[in-house]
Amino acid sequence: MGEDRTRPGAPGPEFLALERELAVFLRRARASSGELARAVHPDMEPAAYGLLVRLADAGPQRATDLAGYFGVGKATMSRQLRTLESLGLVTRTPDPDDGRAWLVRLTPEGRARFTRVREARRARYMRELASWDRGEIAELARLLHRLNTLGGPEDPARPGGRRTGAQNPGA
Repeated sequence: MGEDRTRPGAPGPEFLALERELAVFLRRARASSGELARAVHPDMEPAAYGLLVRLADAGPQRATDLAGYFGVGKATMSRQLRTLESLGLVTRTPDPDDGRAWLVRLTPEGRARFTRVREARRARYMRELASWDRGEIAELARLLHRLNTLGGPEDPARPGGRRTGAQNPGA
């Protein structure tokens, strides 16, 4: 039995298609994160790969800023960072702007492992999307960025939100 699309406020077919495609995309992304994490280090959690992306792109960050960026609690972030630290992939150093705070940064080993995996992933994207027009790829990146900023600190529709320009969607 299908969903009732005749009642006011019911999602139209475009929203149902979006929901279906996002579900497939997210399931595949979770599986891919696991593969990428294991390629960086066999004991790395899948969710931690995104932390390495953020640290590689944005540079040293406070744990609280990372937690806010990813929308997770401080305890979750602390646990993930402790694991990455124990694997030798990140380190914490005092924040020169605030002696009470710490900055998390990639170690040279963490950067080398991450870069190797990222370059292989980018090569795979290029192979898989070789038949796409570069404009289509840019449009997909733009739309994904727009979707990713909904409700987050970069959402201009959110009170206090701001537009920060194009981010690095190819991470």
